[in-house]
Amino acid sequence: MKSKINMKSNKIRSVLKLSVNGYVKGLASNLVLTSNEKNSISISIDTIENRLKKYFGNKIKKSFIFGSYTRQTILPRKADKQSDIDYMIVFENNNNYKPQTFLERLKRFANKYYSTSEIFQSHPTMVLELNHIKFELVPAYHEIIFTYIPAPSSNFENWMTTEPKKLKNKVENANKNNNFKIKPLIRLMKYWNAKNDYVYNSHELENNILNGFYLLNTNLKEYLYSAFENLNTYNLPKYKKNKVERAKMIINNVKKYENKNMPHTAESEIKDLLPNL
Repeated sequence: MKSKINMKSNKIRSVLKLSVNGYVKGLASNLVLTSNEKNSISISIDTIENRLKKYFGNKIKKSFIFGSYTRQTILPRKADKQSDIDYMIVFENNNNYKPQTFLERLKRFANKYYSTSEIFQSHPTMVLELNHIKFELVPAYHEIIFTYIPAPSSNFENWMTTEPKKLKNKVENANKNNNFKIKPLIRLMKYWNAKNDYVYNSHELENNILNGFYLLNTNLKEYLYSAFENLNTYNLPKYKKNKVERAKMIINNVKKYENKNMPHTAESEIKDLLPNL
């Protein structure tokens, strides 16, 4: 009799695991770039690099991609219309030019080689929107041991320091130390964020996730529950707070339905929060 009860309990737990956890794992897998998308982006990166060298010559020290693409947390455009590639161009700046000087140079460069594409300034970057992906061209300069990029328009400074590899290393370490659940978790949370008109900026959201507490979590759904429960609404306007509170309420309902052995209802709830692509 006891053996039958144990078998029944194991079966119920297996169904629960396959229901919500299976769904979020599948969705996270669908939120990665396809091989075709990666190939198109790779070709575009090589083209931009070659054209930058031809146009600017020795006026630039180096150029490279950074950001969510290198961290493998970028979403395909079908999941996030604002998905983009961050591309840094490190200029010589012996004359202490302000950011706008370099932004204008990048605009002229883009107009020469990408005249049919949409080109516009989105401080502190120059945006180059191609058919398959959007590039954020970020001017920079290096001095002694520091790299400087344009400061946000709300900042009183023209330039600010940056460490483009720091967040990448932080993501890699966190992912490794959390059973490789952090990268898929970030993609899921960014997908929810995009679906809700960007409650948080992408950088802010990733840092929130990286600073979360996941010690007792073992599978992706548990990481997801914790990530939503840890979301901070401090200083958010009311309409954004409402979106976060709704998400937390749904997560609470999902957990309740799981505890009541109602896996299909729990899955319906999570799909309301994170609909399939």
